[in-house]
Amino acid sequence: MEFTNNKAIYLQIMDLLCEKVLKETWVGGDKIPSVRQLAVELEVNPNTVARSYSSLQDDGVIYNKRGIGYFISENATHLVKKVSKQEFMKQDAPNFFKKINLLGISWEELTQIYQDQFNK
Repeated sequence: MEFTNNKAIYLQIMDLLCEKVLKETWVGGDKIPSVRQLAVELEVNPNTVARSYSSLQDDGVIYNKRGIGYFISENATHLVKKVSKQEFMKQDAPNFFKKINLLGISWEELTQIYQDQFNK
């Protein structure tokens, strides 16, 4: 994974894990890699992964079975979608609409791009 400088690494790891939930790579009840396993895989400090896991656990996306490991919550997809939508609407959507307005992109053009992207 390539990390960017504009966002904390633990948040980027959380984004990666949430993306796996949204893509249904991981579903409710699935065991996920241990903190150490993921730290080795991503080449980061285990404390960074632990911080990501702690935040996701606080949000109810994952849970810990003591002595067994971390698992995806049954309602993880719903929780991740809810938070991701809120973030998108607050952070990304305003910039997106500002940019299409400045560039004079029509709704028809956007619709065509959307259809081309998701009807492959």
